[in-house]
Amino acid sequence: MGPGDLDDILSYLTLPSHPDLMVGAGTHDDAGVYRLRPDLAIIQTLDFFTPIVDDPFSFGQIAAANALSDVYAMGGTPLTAMNIVGFPIETMDKDILRQILLGGLSKIEEAGALLVGGHSIKDDEIKYGLSVTGTVHPDKLKTNQGAVAGDRLILTKQLGTGILATAVKRKLATSAETELLTQTMAQLNRIASELAVRFNCSALTDVTGFGLVGHALEICDASKVSLKLSLNALPLLSGAEKYAVQGVLPGGCKTNQKYYHPRVNMLTQPDSPKNWLLYDPQTSGGLLICVPEDVASELLRSLDKAGILAAMIGSFIPQESTCPEIIVA
Repeated sequence: MGPGDLDDILSYLTLPSHPDLMVGAGTHDDAGVYRLRPDLAIIQTLDFFTPIVDDPFSFGQIAAANALSDVYAMGGTPLTAMNIVGFPIETMDKDILRQILLGGLSKIEEAGALLVGGHSIKDDEIKYGLSVTGTVHPDKLKTNQGAVAGDRLILTKQLGTGILATAVKRKLATSAETELLTQTMAQLNRIASELAVRFNCSALTDVTGFGLVGHALEICDASKVSLKLSLNALPLLSGAEKYAVQGVLPGGCKTNQKYYHPRVNMLTQPDSPKNWLLYDPQTSGGLLICVPEDVASELLRSLDKAGILAAMIGSFIPQESTCPEIIVA
């Protein structure tokens, strides 16, 4: 569902407040957080979607990594997970679902979490994901609020999963492009999250369905700052720019662009097809880590040493307009 429709629907809900509700639904954060005691809070999230790759085991891995990422984006540790399944059991081989669940379990175990159950329904189309509960010390909780002018923005993982997945569906992607896409989406954000917390990042989120611009603006709105983004610094998956030029775009690209474009000031290459990468909806995307300038380079070195692809893509600046904006230079 697009960000505009979602905001409109949620605007009719009366959201609860509670002294121990640290993060609720009203802040566009990655998960809900509830404090149980002074040294312990629980993180709750869920995510599921339809297949974006053909191999069922890989799809299970990707869907699980995507759901687990919301806990990592809050600086937390996954504790338990439950399967969410929709499956056409009367028309598809049960082994397909078995492989999906095995793929998901492999990522749950890699995260050090426990699979404790799930729920399934008959559906005309395959759907799979997880409900995840995690833990975090309240003092170490990370949210999309806290970035200040002068902070640097670091992105882990390459952009372009939405565009490349569309190329895969249209039988345009090469085997190498498909393999890299699958590996990227199945990678957990665990190590990147641990390093972000170790370096005491000022704000943290992940890049998913609303694209780089959408999730960066969530940080800007919560932190009341604007962002200067370097288009040439963006790390891109092999083939992503090529397919953007060819117009191989998922529907979410155009939905995100329509909603967020008024808040994006393009100072360079305003008509470049590469700009679609700013709005490309990501599946199991990387983390957006906000850190002070004096530790950004050291964090990048630590990420690289840990085998995590990352790039410094921008810096936060004071908000000078009515609402925060992104300036692309």
